[in-house]
Amino acid sequence: MQVKFHLPDFANQFKFNFVFATLLKNCPQYFREGVEIASFYGTFPQSIWNGGRTTTGICDLKFAKLVINTLNRDGIPLRFTFTNPMIKEKHLSDKFCNDIMKLADNGMNEVIVNSPLLEEYIRTTYPNYKLTSSTCKRITDFDKLSEEMQKDYSIVVLDYDFNNKFDILEKIPNKERMEILVNACCEPGCQRRKEHYNVLGRQQIAVCEYLAKTKSKSFTLKDCNAPDMYCKYADRSIFDIKGLSTHVSPDDIWEKYVPMGFSQFKIEGRTASRLNLIETYLYYMAKPECKEELRCKLLYHLEQNGVVRIEG
Repeated sequence: MQVKFHLPDFANQFKFNFVFATLLKNCPQYFREGVEIASFYGTFPQSIWNGGRTTTGICDLKFAKLVINTLNRDGIPLRFTFTNPMIKEKHLSDKFCNDIMKLADNGMNEVIVNSPLLEEYIRTTYPNYKLTSSTCKRITDFDKLSEEMQKDYSIVVLDYDFNNKFDILEKIPNKERMEILVNACCEPGCQRRKEHYNVLGRQQIAVCEYLAKTKSKSFTLKDCNAPDMYCKYADRSIFDIKGLSTHVSPDDIWEKYVPMGFSQFKIEGRTASRLNLIETYLYYMAKPECKEELRCKLLYHLEQNGVVRIEG
C-alpha cells in the first residue's frame, strides 16, 4: 500500500521538511502504513509565475540549487506552484523563473499549472517536467472534471468541494492520478475562491515587479501597490477545520479513499505557522499511539538546527 503525501513548502520550510523526511526514512515505525512523501511543492521567492499563495522575499540561485539537489538526492521531487492565473505573454520570459526551471530540469521535478498560456510555454520549453492540473482551476462540474482527467497530466488535484462526496468520487476514472487536498481551510462552497486566486496572482506580480526595482527586504503589499482581499478563514489551524464538510480525516484516507483506489493526498500550508504544520503532519502521517514521541523527536532535531543523521 502506498499513501503518497504532497507537502508544503520546499523553500521556506526547507530545513523543517528535510528533518521530517529524514525521520520518516529512519524511523518508519512511528508512521502509518504506506506513508511516503511524493513531493514537496511550493516556489522559490520572487517567482512571478507563482500562484495560490503570495510569497515574498528574495532568493538566490545558490540556495535554490542546494534545495533541488538535496531533496532530489533523497528521491523526492519538487513541484513548482506555477499556478498564477494572471500571467501575460511578457511574464513568460521572466529570468528568475526560467533559471529555476533550467536548474531543476532533470526529469524528476514537476510543475503545477493553471494558466493555459504558461502551461503551453512550459510544455514547449521544458518538456521533461511532469505537469499537475491545479485545484485553482475550480472545476466543480463532474463532466468537466472527467474531461480534465483525460488530458495529459500526471496528476489532477480535485476541487475540495468534491471531498467526501463518495457517490461522485466513486465515478472518477483513473483514481490513482487524482490528488485529494485533505485539510483545506477555505469555507466549503466559497463563492469568492476563484476571485481570491486572481487577487493573489496580481499580488505576486506586484511583489515581484517591486522587488525587481528596489531589491528591498522589508516592505508591505501596500508598498507594492498590490491588491488585497481579506479572508477570515486563511489562518485556520488543523483543529479549526475538522468540522468542515471538506475535511478528510486520517481514518477517511486509510479506510475510505485508499480502498477506493485513491493514493495521492495533498496537505496545504505554504503560509502556515511551523507549529500548525507540525500538528498537521503528525495528525495525518503518525500512528496515533506514536504522536507524542514523534513530536518530541521532531522538535528535538529541529532545535538542533536540522541534524540530518537520525537513528531509528
